[in-house]
Amino acid sequence: MPISVRLPDDSVREMQDGATGSDLAASIGPKLLEAAMAIKVNGLLCDLSAVLPDGAQVAILTSKAPEALDIVRHSTAHLLAQAVRRLFPGVKVGIGPIIEDGFYYDFLVEKFFTPEDLVAIEAEMRVLVDAKVPVVREELSREAAIQRFQELGEPLKVELASEIPAGEVITGYRQGDFYDLCRGPHVPDTSKLKAFKLTHTAAAYWRGDEKNAQLCRIYGTAFHTQKELDEHLKRLEEAKARDHRKLGRELGLFSFHAEAPASPFFHPKGTVVYNELVNYMRGLYARQGYDEVITPQALDVSMWKTSGHYEKYQDNMYFTMVEEREYALKPMNCPTHCLIYGTGHHSYRDLPIRYADFGRLHRYERSGVTQGLTRVRTFCQDDAHIYCAPEQMKAEMASFFAFIKDVYDTFGFEEVRVALSTRPEKRIGSDDIWDLAENALAEGMREAGMDFHVAPGDGAFYGPKIEFQILDALKRPWQLGTLQVDYFLPERFGLRYVKADGSEGTPVMLHRAILGSLERFMGILIEHCAGAFPAWLAPVQIAVLPITDRVHDFAREVKAKALDLGIRVELDLRNEKVNAKIRDAQLQKVPYMLVIGDREAANGSVSVRHRKEGDLGAQPLDAFFAKLVEEIKLRVR
Repeated sequence: MPISVRLPDDSVREMQDGATGSDLAASIGPKLLEAAMAIKVNGLLCDLSAVLPDGAQVAILTSKAPEALDIVRHSTAHLLAQAVRRLFPGVKVGIGPIIEDGFYYDFLVEKFFTPEDLVAIEAEMRVLVDAKVPVVREELSREAAIQRFQELGEPLKVELASEIPAGEVITGYRQGDFYDLCRGPHVPDTSKLKAFKLTHTAAAYWRGDEKNAQLCRIYGTAFHTQKELDEHLKRLEEAKARDHRKLGRELGLFSFHAEAPASPFFHPKGTVVYNELVNYMRGLYARQGYDEVITPQALDVSMWKTSGHYEKYQDNMYFTMVEEREYALKPMNCPTHCLIYGTGHHSYRDLPIRYADFGRLHRYERSGVTQGLTRVRTFCQDDAHIYCAPEQMKAEMASFFAFIKDVYDTFGFEEVRVALSTRPEKRIGSDDIWDLAENALAEGMREAGMDFHVAPGDGAFYGPKIEFQILDALKRPWQLGTLQVDYFLPERFGLRYVKADGSEGTPVMLHRAILGSLERFMGILIEHCAGAFPAWLAPVQIAVLPITDRVHDFAREVKAKALDLGIRVELDLRNEKVNAKIRDAQLQKVPYMLVIGDREAANGSVSVRHRKEGDLGAQPLDAFFAKLVEEIKLRVR
């Protein structure tokens, strides 16, 4: 009995009942069958082996389809697991999802894999690719899945299968001598997986819980072609060279110590950069109508119960007992700002009220997820909260959008992606209020002409948020700024204002940050500029490099004049050749080097070198300083 399916070009093709995606591709042509990865049936991704329903809308996916790369990477994760099981039979498999730019797979092992093991595993993966091993989808019940993985000796898979609701159909994939629990879809056989690379290993807890077994995670990446893979690996090498942890050590910016895990120690040069970031934002606040406040570090848990943090966020908080009272270190500033607002009586004429706070925050991050400056346990945010009347929200949002654009432009973050993060499963308040808050943010972005996508479930427990994601010099995405609409905290803290008609109203609270965590922003910025900060932000803005002892007195005069102008300067009086001094200043990424010899000292000039542009020639000292002061003032990138 024939069936008909509709293709993306609206043409209709007749097939025999029971025909699969592969049959459809073959009926169109052998080249399409060779290129096919999967199909999309009525918008749902399926394997090529899926039987086509009568009247379905069907698209055959090749490597050109946006979804194809994820299918390749997920299938390569399974290929990795199969190779590991062949080489290391005693290993137990965990899970292997796709991630940004690649995939990983977790394994329960007695001994962690070595770099040499990765080479062997990758070689075995290529053997399996050449063998063109079929990838076959199967449906089975929960009981059958549990029994299957018990027989295979895979306890982690048994655990996963046991948690699937009874009666739900489970899908597994057979790949030669390997079997895995997976929704799919996957490539039809392993020959489709040609360009991949295993990159590194890391420790990971089973299901992200430090109480569970520690697993060895193998990371890898895959692309459609070797050229794409090579380009990606080149970017990874560049990323290693820009790694802020490496540059932080080399440039003397910060360090970490076992005495305070995941808590950075900023050295003098790093502190200069940190304070310059704060001062930059502080200067903008004055023009944007923000008032800065300072709030305590530790507060009685009763306040955190009022705010909802004790119920929804306590796993990420630090607690202590003092004089039989329980306190918590603040993970956020918002409740303390509510206390400040609540000390006064406010009229609609006073609104909006904008409180900014550079207070230190503490959050307990699990050791498995902390990383350099980008995920720490103690940090500071360029944090602010705006209390406004509901009718003022749109104006405040528009003002914030302009504000955040100016800041990101200053740092050279010209490509920004925007997401609307909606209600999470763990939240406070009614759905009606969440609807109101989410709609307010979406409407504000639409009126501002902003493109955005929705990130379901990624909002804070007290409100939805807009997230601003920048792309750095290597086109890597980083989430920085946020804007959140909050109807709940003002209500919980009993905050009020007098409306124009004399009645009382509850203000709306807007939580906002632009840089986000200063620690994280600094780590991102180091990688963005490869440690070569613009002159206004550089910890050392000029290095004075005398050639001979005879010009030391003039070199000291140059340093003194620089200090008088507020320029950060280092004077190198070492008994070294000037080329060695220039090399060391270059390694420290100092923006300008002033070389001084007899002629410069006699003329009151300096020979200027720029770290990127090289020799800029001799310049009168006052003229050079005037240009540098202007460059710093304008915050030239």
